[in-house]
Amino acid sequence: MFRTAVRNVLAHKARLLMTVLAVMLGVSFVSGTLVFTSTVSDAMQTGARKDYAHVDVAVQPHTSDDTKGKPGAPPRLSQALLDRVAQLPGAARATGTVSGFTGIADKDGKLIGSSFSAKGGNYAQGPDGKDVRYPLVAGGVAPRGPGQVALDSKTAGRAGYKVGDTVRISVDGTVREVTVTSLFGTDDGGVSAGGSLVLFDTATAQKLFTAPGEYDEIHVEAAPGTSQAALLSAVEKILPKDTAEARTGRALADEEAARIVENSNGMTTSLLIFAGIALFVGIFIIANTFTMLVAQRTKELALMRAVGASRRQVTRSVLIEAFVVGAVAGVVGMVVGIGVGAGLRALTASLGTVPDGPLVVSPSTVVIALAVGVVVTMLAAWLPGRRAAKIPPVAAMSSVHAAPTTKSLVVRNTIGAVLAGAGVAAVLFATTMKGDGKLPMGMGAALLLVGVFVLTPLLSRPLVAAAAPVLRAFGISGRLARQNAVRNPRRTAATASALMIGLTLITGLTVIASSVQKGVDKMASDSIKADYVVNMVDYGPLSPDVEKKLAADPQVTSLSPLRNSPSRVDGKAERLVGVDGRVIGSLADLDFRQGSFAGLGDRGAHRAVVDADTAERHGWRLGSAFTVTYEDGRRGPLTVSGVYEPTDMFRGILLETATLAPHQKRITDTQVMVKTKDGPSEATKKSLIGALGKNPAISVMDKKDVSNSIAQMITLLLNMLYGLLAMAVIVAVLGVINTLAMSVFERQQEIGMLRAIGLDRSGVKRMVRLESLTISLFGGVLGIGLGIFFGWAAGELIAQTIGTYELVLPWDRIGLFLLMAAVVGVLAAVWPARRAARLNMLAAIKAE
Repeated sequence: MFRTAVRNVLAHKARLLMTVLAVMLGVSFVSGTLVFTSTVSDAMQTGARKDYAHVDVAVQPHTSDDTKGKPGAPPRLSQALLDRVAQLPGAARATGTVSGFTGIADKDGKLIGSSFSAKGGNYAQGPDGKDVRYPLVAGGVAPRGPGQVALDSKTAGRAGYKVGDTVRISVDGTVREVTVTSLFGTDDGGVSAGGSLVLFDTATAQKLFTAPGEYDEIHVEAAPGTSQAALLSAVEKILPKDTAEARTGRALADEEAARIVENSNGMTTSLLIFAGIALFVGIFIIANTFTMLVAQRTKELALMRAVGASRRQVTRSVLIEAFVVGAVAGVVGMVVGIGVGAGLRALTASLGTVPDGPLVVSPSTVVIALAVGVVVTMLAAWLPGRRAAKIPPVAAMSSVHAAPTTKSLVVRNTIGAVLAGAGVAAVLFATTMKGDGKLPMGMGAALLLVGVFVLTPLLSRPLVAAAAPVLRAFGISGRLARQNAVRNPRRTAATASALMIGLTLITGLTVIASSVQKGVDKMASDSIKADYVVNMVDYGPLSPDVEKKLAADPQVTSLSPLRNSPSRVDGKAERLVGVDGRVIGSLADLDFRQGSFAGLGDRGAHRAVVDADTAERHGWRLGSAFTVTYEDGRRGPLTVSGVYEPTDMFRGILLETATLAPHQKRITDTQVMVKTKDGPSEATKKSLIGALGKNPAISVMDKKDVSNSIAQMITLLLNMLYGLLAMAVIVAVLGVINTLAMSVFERQQEIGMLRAIGLDRSGVKRMVRLESLTISLFGGVLGIGLGIFFGWAAGELIAQTIGTYELVLPWDRIGLFLLMAAVVGVLAAVWPARRAARLNMLAAIKAE
């Protein structure tokens, strides 16, 4: 039986080619994902270990929410503590570190690298005048004073900077021009991934990022002969227990590595979901292929049964064929996937988005790739093999192909209706749930998708019949195409379902993305009256100088900062937002349940407006008085003068900046809202940017810019998802080609007869193309319909978190998707149609 199975594979290798390609594409997706994510994870872990190469013990501020009764972050580490740690007998060196955002402009005035990986830090000179973390390039000197910096050599190379150049930097919104005194090398993972690193002397870094004499962390290097554990024990004895904690460098490196693995696993899972979709679509092709092969070999299988082969042996022979096909596809797919992983590594390395590192191909990747290829193919071929074993030898010898019985079709349709009904019910129920509807909706969507697939043979007849008036315009070719499309509903259903799945996901994602974009536009227009919103590109803290510079611009008529500060009310953490109460009403448009902004700007009145969620938690209403504990630990009274509906941009306790400022150790703004004399325009925007010194680290956006920035992120994400789903669509195209090609082989005698009675070659081609077009449009209509339904349902959950969410049906894109389905049908029919038209008439008539 094994030799027979292998011979059958070799005999039908052309007909199995599309199956091999479908499985190969899915396996290459899986193996490419595993290779790429393993490579990235390994490179990032290596970088993390290098970051802690000179750290045996790290002292960090204690992360408790309650430090001496003060809400918010714990106090930073002091110079006195650094001196005590440095004097420990087991400590060879103790270094205080300071870090924060530092944007650097290139020679064109644009920010270098990503805003979220632009960092600044301190160059901590030891007794020898060097910082072992950052070896200086020959010819450079350590930075001294606020006008000097050292720049990492990779950033300098990208921007074309050298020692002695003057560069423009920004930490908190103020533009500073500094001189590069040295370049340095670093193993920092952020720099390796395309970020930038600027170093100041320690005193300057403290003024910019913390405060004089304060550090973010203290890194301790052990003396020779002192273990990390011994050094940790010595350090812990001198630490203030309520404000600081110590950990070994090895523990921190392991923790960072675990975090990287966790993030990498999340990316791997996301990519493997799309690989699974492509493989799931491939199952339809495999099942169709083996079903048709079994149907074409009924006499052969009957002869095997007649000479003594059992049903189990017949099934086993089909599964052996599937095993060979899956193994071949698995090996080829694994090799292609390794190539894909290597290509992605080279691409990301050239773009500077991930650290450099060797290509990682683990044994588990090889095993998984081969297993996926074999298991998926054998699983899909099991049902056709089981059906083959059930054909009675006599019926098969006389070429009697048993059509599905009425009972089997009734059972199938009943099961499909039950699954689809249960799926719809679960999805509709999930839309009514508050916050916990994701799991029921996911289960309901899966049930509905399976139910529609089971019902597809039933749905094919009426939907294909609906196309009859159009097909009649093509004469006999159109009528034959319609009849061929419904001749075998199960085969048509399996072929169309492959395309249906891809279009369901694409349409659903498009509906959700368009609706979210509409909600964002509405949010920007509904809650903001300001003409412009100014913030750091990394959404970090803004210096109050930014507000002062904007106020000096003649275009500005009013402005207000938004100034966040932690607090505690009745033992619960709450966010305070400082605003200019005198003008905030002209800059923000909030929906008040009670009260208003009126009186918020009366200094000394200690009034506050609170969002409805916070008011409900504390039982507040208009006129309620409460006591707040500020970030400096002092307490003060506030009175509720308004209760508003929270939005994505405004929530928390809003109070006058003059009330908040005395309690803030370091006054910074999160953003500044600006109203201008002439309203939003290019000239006004240029004026504001000029007032801020053309700072590359500051973003000046009007309502349209806010909407466009989010739209760009949504579009980027959507295009990535389109790209990932493209594999499923490609596999679906292969399925249409495969079904048509095998159908042409199956019907070659019929095609020969049609040619003999007068149907010319162009008519044969037209018949096959129209059949392909009909099947593809059938799958497209089902996919788009399901996608719209799922998009609506998912939107009902999203609307619970985005109050301005509004369902949008992008008819232009939906029409494009339907056109894409038609193009798929036309392209998929090119080869099968040519093959059908080229059949020798007499040879085809004599074929069995």
